[in-house]
Amino acid sequence: MKLKLSWLIPLAIATASLSPLAAYGQSVRQTPLAEPIQLSGLAGGSQSSSCGFLPASPDQVLQVTEAFASFDIRVEGETDFTLYIEGDGGFSECLTTDRFSQGQLQAPGLLNQGTYRIYVGSPSAAQSPFNLFIQQR
Repeated sequence: MKLKLSWLIPLAIATASLSPLAAYGQSVRQTPLAEPIQLSGLAGGSQSSSCGFLPASPDQVLQVTEAFASFDIRVEGETDFTLYIEGDGGFSECLTTDRFSQGQLQAPGLLNQGTYRIYVGSPSAAQSPFNLFIQQR
């Protein structure tokens, strides 16, 4: 019995052409954003970093297709948490709640063209619920 492998080459080409961003496991959102991004999850994770304990994969991936874009990124929760944004070319930013934050972090600003991985972390190994909002201005 002869095995037909004519499907193997097209499958290999299709697999190789998949975006490396697909490995993150959640949707990659490209700008311009038709509507704000809203998601909920658990802050923190097993990866210890200078920005607290982070999840193994980003909570959201944002691909900025314009030369630059203006965003409001907000995280809300009941306990302390961190917001870590990692981008192309070594860009990284870490924000943490403090006693004046009242369970909310805001990160308004401009992002240059590129891919940004957004993590919601925790200063301790404990996990707690959060809501993440990303709006393009």
